[in-house]
Amino acid sequence: MAMDGPKQLLVALCAAAAVGVTSVIFVLIWVFNYKEGLAWDGGLAEFNWHPVLIVFGFIVVQGFAIIVYRLPWTWKWNKQVMKLIHAGLHLLAFILVVISLVAVFDFHNYAKIPNMYSLHSWLGLMAVILFSQQLVIGVGLYLLPVLPVVWRAAFMPIHVYSGLLLFTSVIAVALMGITEKLIFGLSNPKYKDSPPEAIFVNVLGLLLVLFGAIILWIATRTSWKRPSDQNLHILHTNGGGEDNTKRGTALSQLPDQSDVALGDVNKSD
Repeated sequence: MAMDGPKQLLVALCAAAAVGVTSVIFVLIWVFNYKEGLAWDGGLAEFNWHPVLIVFGFIVVQGFAIIVYRLPWTWKWNKQVMKLIHAGLHLLAFILVVISLVAVFDFHNYAKIPNMYSLHSWLGLMAVILFSQQLVIGVGLYLLPVLPVVWRAAFMPIHVYSGLLLFTSVIAVALMGITEKLIFGLSNPKYKDSPPEAIFVNVLGLLLVLFGAIILWIATRTSWKRPSDQNLHILHTNGGGEDNTKRGTALSQLPDQSDVALGDVNKSD
């Protein structure tokens, strides 16, 4: 049975949505049921904004920003609209992660805890800086294209690779962070004794890995790419419906008149 047909794409999208929403619910239960809730007072409740916004913004929102071009019902939309949605979701993720960093630094300063001493903090800040650079370069190249198409085509593989690398790195750093929080935060019983909070948060970590795996699967299926403009015109002139969704998935596998790299740029333009 084919693993990359339209039905499989729909299943993968539903799975990504279900796991992403479940992950956000889990992190909210963690901070409200096992921790101090959410506040902005310099205390532990302010720190709790950090895991909530990282999971929701830097992982879930970014994940869907990566695969937004793969949604079949958006293939009829203008590419400029899709670029705005793609960039807007990444911008939202960046704003949320900046707020989460402010919460951490504010809590550390209030509690007289040193900043930037752990590997988690080093890699986390590096990921945020690289993400901001990826966002600026992406907007400059593809949302407000000022460079020749050939240059944009040449940069596209780097843009795609960097985005996927950052996404997986963010999940890895988040796993480091929640483990670090459990080790420091659990004392009686300790993390090694597997109290309910530890087991619950470990499941959260598994959900984040599963979400990342699904997003990467969707993002790397060539047959699920947005079809070129010429193929989309063929699809739209034949009308809508499930048959045309299947036809659109098949059209996405057809080669463009340009080479593969130029086809990717045209997809993102």
